[in-house]
Amino acid sequence: MGGLTMDQAFVQAPEHRPKPLVTEATGIPLIDLSPLSASGGAVDALAAEVGAASRDWGFFVVVGHGVPAETMARATEAQRAFFALPAERKAAVRRNEAEPLGYYESEHTKNVRDWKEVYDLVPREPPPPAAVADGELVFENKWPQDLPGFREALEEYAKAMEELAFKLLELIARSLKLRPDRLHGFFKDQTTFIRLNHYPPCPSPDLALGVGRHKDAGALTILYQDDVGGLDVRRRSDGEWVRVRPVPDSFIINVGDLIQVWSNDRYESAEHRVSVNSARERFSMPYFFNPATYTMVEPVEELVSKDDPPRYDAYNWGDFFSTRKNSNFKKLNVENIQIAHFKKSLVLA
Repeated sequence: MGGLTMDQAFVQAPEHRPKPLVTEATGIPLIDLSPLSASGGAVDALAAEVGAASRDWGFFVVVGHGVPAETMARATEAQRAFFALPAERKAAVRRNEAEPLGYYESEHTKNVRDWKEVYDLVPREPPPPAAVADGELVFENKWPQDLPGFREALEEYAKAMEELAFKLLELIARSLKLRPDRLHGFFKDQTTFIRLNHYPPCPSPDLALGVGRHKDAGALTILYQDDVGGLDVRRRSDGEWVRVRPVPDSFIINVGDLIQVWSNDRYESAEHRVSVNSARERFSMPYFFNPATYTMVEPVEELVSKDDPPRYDAYNWGDFFSTRKNSNFKKLNVENIQIAHFKKSLVLA
């Protein structure tokens, strides 16, 4: 398994511990993207669905997404093969603070250790120089040796994810009545990365979480999860945690904080977490679609007006991303940086 041993570092504060029974979420928007191959009205209708889901839920499930089943199967096979390696083989590609890609088994979310092991990689290698923040982080993949087909499977998966990410970005732009490619330019030199997650069975699933409560800092997250289940989302209507049931051959799309800022709060990113169980291991694979480090993030000018002024001060994505990355490594004495730190206090006349 992951070789994790339960200790105090994993224990969530009482108010954040998972309840023994989490209700299954109902009404989560399930969007079939297959009409995208058609044109005209079908695209507008899809954009409206995506817009409503982004506004009301902050996430949705997509099917008919066009990612070949074989591509998904090869990637999940590669993921399982990697985590089945002996500990020393995984440690050979361990990440560190200067090189944030590779294997890691002691990540923190909101300063509590997560019950999981991960492997991170970037889809585009080597990244353009402009995508490296101040030369301090080296985004080079650490590919495991002697794992046949691993690299090829994940590069193929990454390509399919990028195609899907741009389709979704266009639907979001259209839903906000923006030019279809209005947000594309931010992703010329991406800091996008893919994470392979493995959650081993946990002896104390009532005390620990696979990933603590958080919102995704980037633009979009495209998540593939296996059939075990464990993804919980905080329901807007009553603040309760509800379980997202796995739908075969689907992806869960999370609207990230950047879309919240770009949309000037028309859309809100969803708070989520991962629960673990004592019987079955779980695998998931998120693709974090992130812009270039030099991107200044602020509400899109077409969406602000005298009546609806910008609700956020501009911030630099590279600085923000580096700060967030560092808080994953060690327990910091400060709260993780959030977009709330850039929220303007609006004085209503």
